[in-house]
Amino acid sequence: EPAAGGGAYAAAFEAQHRREFGFTFAERPVLIDDIRVRGTGLSPPAPAAPTAAASGALPPPTSVGRTYFESGWEETPSYSLQSLAPGNVLEGPALLLDDISTVVVEPNCTATVTATGHLEILVRPRKGARGETRTGPEAQRGAEAAPAEGAPSPSGDADPVQLSLYSHRFMGIAEQMGRTLQRTSVSTNIKERLDFSCALFDASGGLVANAPHIPVHLGAMQDAVQLQQRRWEGDINAGDVFLSNCPHTAGGSHLPDLTVITPAFLPGDGEAPAFWVASRGHHADIGGATPGSMPPFSHSLSEEGARIVGFRLVSRGVLQEEGVRSILAKSRNLADNLSDLKAQVAANEMGLRLLASLAAESSLAAVRSYMHHIQANAEATVRAMLRAFAARAGLGANGVCTAADQLDDGSEIRLAVTIDAAAGSATFDFSGTSPQSYSNLNAPRAVTYSAVIYSLRALCDTDMPLNQGCLAPVTFVLPEGSPSPPPGPSFPGHVPDTSTPPLQEPLAEARRLA
Repeated sequence: EPAAGGGAYAAAFEAQHRREFGFTFAERPVLIDDIRVRGTGLSPPAPAAPTAAASGALPPPTSVGRTYFESGWEETPSYSLQSLAPGNVLEGPALLLDDISTVVVEPNCTATVTATGHLEILVRPRKGARGETRTGPEAQRGAEAAPAEGAPSPSGDADPVQLSLYSHRFMGIAEQMGRTLQRTSVSTNIKERLDFSCALFDASGGLVANAPHIPVHLGAMQDAVQLQQRRWEGDINAGDVFLSNCPHTAGGSHLPDLTVITPAFLPGDGEAPAFWVASRGHHADIGGATPGSMPPFSHSLSEEGARIVGFRLVSRGVLQEEGVRSILAKSRNLADNLSDLKAQVAANEMGLRLLASLAAESSLAAVRSYMHHIQANAEATVRAMLRAFAARAGLGANGVCTAADQLDDGSEIRLAVTIDAAAGSATFDFSGTSPQSYSNLNAPRAVTYSAVIYSLRALCDTDMPLNQGCLAPVTFVLPEGSPSPPPGPSFPGHVPDTSTPPLQEPLAEARRLA
């Protein structure tokens, strides 16, 4: 209701809640718990310090040296700031020095000492090389040929500096999502144990960048995003958020890891999402047979709790709380589930805002282009690493590395990695692995991808985000009926025990040869 002073507090709260969390509650009353009053005042400006009488005579420079500017080398005089008086005018280039600072007056700029002893610098229009302003047809041709800063070049090649900048910007967005999730969550698992991951995806759902969170989540989240894209195709709206966790049909790792996926719609970009963001968090309980929802004796997925193939968690900006309560009705701590899901939605909302800001700052075309360049750079880096490994190990044109390991129940996992040195590609073949176990020691397909992509990234010395490009040179052979992937929805999978052992031996050998 409008307040007596004219403030619509409920509307302001709803707008702020939507901005922070990305959704509102339908027809829910707002309780004012406390009120804070902030007062501001304007102090009068401080009196100007007394200065010497105005004088136009410029003192001689303390020294003259050559300084390199954008226009080239220039003879540059240096002056002591204390020696300058009001009315002195200095044409750039010049250096003004005192005990604690240096002021650089660039070419084509003019510095004037004001009546109060301050410096006022006039910056004129930018000049061309060697101090000459370009005019006429030549300048016009230069302006037409020069691409906007940060935009992809006409040839489609990536600028190395921009590639690095965009890589860090994308990583920074994922890290900000993670900080938001940690700050707004309530459970020990997410807030203190940090069992969560956040990542950015391109329009096709391909992984672009992730924060350095939980490795087993990162490669698997791409499958989760792309499966939701296909599931809701033609029915994806601005303000929608999707929820899933099924390891067999929705790209999940195991049931307690709930994935919240948000499409990013940008103004003027049509009706399809421009990007996607997602966060995956381990929820302490989702209604499994034992507290924690990871019973060691489980033989079916239903014993681990609620299985979500796809649910519209937020519909056009409205949280579907009753639907979530129904799905997680058997959870032993539903309040924490709801709070952490809201935190995941808020983290995704932060990612959307930062992506929209980046697109507005440069351009949507530049952001999309450098998403592609970053993935292509990761692919090229992995191919180079595979070629170098094959050469060091003496594998020849199509050499094979093999490894085997056993789980606690005696199940054997076999891996043969065939490297095509010419193409810089590899085939990860799990043929010969024991059949799927009647227990929870099984890894979903997405988790197998995670283990491989993380191992490949660990072998690359280049500073790059882990993304879809790392798997572009890789082909998988995953026999049906093996622990990875389980053939159907009935058998549970316990992620940490089965995803990494088969890769430890090749990884150790690769590090020895590196």
